[in-house]
Amino acid sequence: MDIKSYLTAIAGDNHIDYDALQFPDCDIDPNRIKVVMISEVPPINSDDYFYSKKIQPDYMRSTLALFKKANVNVKSMQDILDLGIYITTAVKIPKTGYTVAPDLIRAHLPLLEAELALFPNLKVIMLMGDVAKKAVNIIAKARQKKSIIPTESTYKIRNNEYYWGNVRVFPSYIITGGNILIEKSKCEMVADDIKRMMALVNA
Repeated sequence: MDIKSYLTAIAGDNHIDYDALQFPDCDIDPNRIKVVMISEVPPINSDDYFYSKKIQPDYMRSTLALFKKANVNVKSMQDILDLGIYITTAVKIPKTGYTVAPDLIRAHLPLLEAELALFPNLKVIMLMGDVAKKAVNIIAKARQKKSIIPTESTYKIRNNEYYWGNVRVFPSYIITGGNILIEKSKCEMVADDIKRMMALVNA
């Protein structure tokens, strides 16, 4: 399945201007995906996105380093997809300020919902940062009248177990940008979350 074409059609159906959007550019079998990792936003330069054809996109540099720290041997986005792990962003355009406006998160929810609905064998959703946490909580609240993840700081709640139906939901930290790799405590926590996710998927 061509994900980019699928999401472009969803954007058109929801009157979202897709010319400025960045989508995962990959061809996958939805049945093979067991994990969705939701990051925050795509980069300003599309060459740095997870699915860029560039040799080592900036987003992948930090992501691969975190997988390596979790003892998961991957060298590319395709390797990650081959493990049944799909990575996307909650919002499909780069942010222009320090934060992402709630209205923008809501405007892009139809795209994220369409992605999550693709995967019948999903076991885990990983929320990589507060924007992802907010987006999924909004979707869940609309469906089941309550959020999945508490609004407390991630480090306080990340070891608790949360579920959306039968899908385990992990609150974690952003996996993009150079800063995550120099913030040792967050780096350790993300790597630990990836380890726990892999153990659950492979059980």
